[in-house]
Amino acid sequence: MSMHAARPPREKRPAKPQFTSMILVLEGVLVLFAGLTAYGLRSAPAPAIWSVAGSAFVVLVLLSRLVTKPGGYVAGSVAQLAVIACGVIIPLMYALGVLFAALWFVSLRLGARVDAERAEFDALYPDQTPYGGLPDRALPDRSRADDPREPPAAG
Repeated sequence: MSMHAARPPREKRPAKPQFTSMILVLEGVLVLFAGLTAYGLRSAPAPAIWSVAGSAFVVLVLLSRLVTKPGGYVAGSVAQLAVIACGVIIPLMYALGVLFAALWFVSLRLGARVDAERAEFDALYPDQTPYGGLPDRALPDRSRADDPREPPAAG
């Protein structure tokens, strides 16, 4: 009996919300570090730096939990423009905002592609194993002697 036999199958989660949520949380953390850098360099008044960095962090983390709601992806896209606009107070954010905006749009595109390929796979193999992989009927035919998982027969 395998170690996984006791656990119930877990539902597959879509890739697009996972990718975009991860980008938003990482971007929020990066905004805090950019604020810390701007504070250390005294590039702007401290209250302005922390109000911009703190509010951007909170908004990005909240949006990361709301991407699956109606308008969530649009709000995330608007947030990318807001992060770039943070460059007015924290100049480093111009470059970092553009970088994360590119990552955001890549995560939207690749997440949608992964989800489409998963749906296609699930349609082809509706009886796939719950933990991934192909069912036995989808594997190429092999004799037991050719199976690398089987120990060689003592002869």
